[in-house]
Amino acid sequence: MSDATARDWAVRGWCPDVWRPMMSGDGLLVRVKPKLGRLTRQQVLALCDAAGTWGNGLVDMTRRANLQIRGVAEAGWPALLERLIAQGLVDADAAIEARRNVLVAPDWRVGDNSHRIVSELLVRLRELPELPGKTGFVVDAGPVRMLAAEPGDFRIERGEAGGLILRAEGRPCGVGVSPDREVDGLIALARWFAESGGASAGRMARHQAELPAGLAGTCLPAPSAAPITPGTHALGAAYGTPFGRVDVRTLALASAPALRITPWRVLLFEDTTLAPIDGLVDNPADPLLRVDACPGAPDCVQATVETRDLARRLAPSIAVHLHVSGCEKACARSRPADVTLTGRAGLYDLALNAEAGSPPIRSALTGAELLAHFGAA
Repeated sequence: MSDATARDWAVRGWCPDVWRPMMSGDGLLVRVKPKLGRLTRQQVLALCDAAGTWGNGLVDMTRRANLQIRGVAEAGWPALLERLIAQGLVDADAAIEARRNVLVAPDWRVGDNSHRIVSELLVRLRELPELPGKTGFVVDAGPVRMLAAEPGDFRIERGEAGGLILRAEGRPCGVGVSPDREVDGLIALARWFAESGGASAGRMARHQAELPAGLAGTCLPAPSAAPITPGTHALGAAYGTPFGRVDVRTLALASAPALRITPWRVLLFEDTTLAPIDGLVDNPADPLLRVDACPGAPDCVQATVETRDLARRLAPSIAVHLHVSGCEKACARSRPADVTLTGRAGLYDLALNAEAGSPPIRSALTGAELLAHFGAA
């Protein structure tokens, strides 16, 4: 491990991966990016063993369908890295791993458009330019569009007219792409972004440069289907994870042949019949599925308040979407929620129909005052 990597652990505001973990309040945060958002049974067991051996046994799901191993000690990081590389969960080339920020619609099947496009993109990652750490690709090429609400920068998605389109995030329309040319379009869009000064904006949605001919178009994206929710699914059985966190002992006991990660904090077990699993949610009406809450204090050093215990107590009393954020960074949810609580100086600000950090209607509330306000036990 280089001194530069060690210093990186204290840096904030970028997305960690296995080669560049981030220091949090409970140890190093190590992000694993499963290829195509899928792990085989062997990989699931290896990840569970690694997270239990070198981490604290807790794994978080992210909105980019990644998994984050928590509580890793600095001394254990090299062994954890070696184990994950051996299981094919991490690229042995740190530069390639850093570029492998690809979100794919989780209902793909082998040989379909989403599977084909992502597989080719993963092979051609060396053709990409240097990009800001948080930029990423979205491949939403199934029969219906599923990832409209999920963040990305360079997108292949189903168009309103039925074909596939290439679209830059933040632009309402895209350009039609010919079959087998989708990855060419994604790479061209990423290169234009880098060459036109996109790094200064950080994300495509904030980059105001005019798209060149060939990358701009007038094709509207198709309407978006509903996300996957807990219950029986065509591929198997789907389960919710409260706050996107799961204990590795739960994962290890689920004996599906493969596991898919979704950006909605739902796990999809392939070729499995829906049955209760302790620690997971199989009821789509469970109030915890209406709640986003980051790890909060003390797990995150940026947070000034506890988040998830309060969220659990409030959830049954709030019939709309609740977001509890330990600080203004809004790591758990970047979009507005019906009810938003933001930690500030050890207390909570309350806002409605707002993002974390928005001007509150009430400020400096204690947890007890919030429970009383919403009539929660």
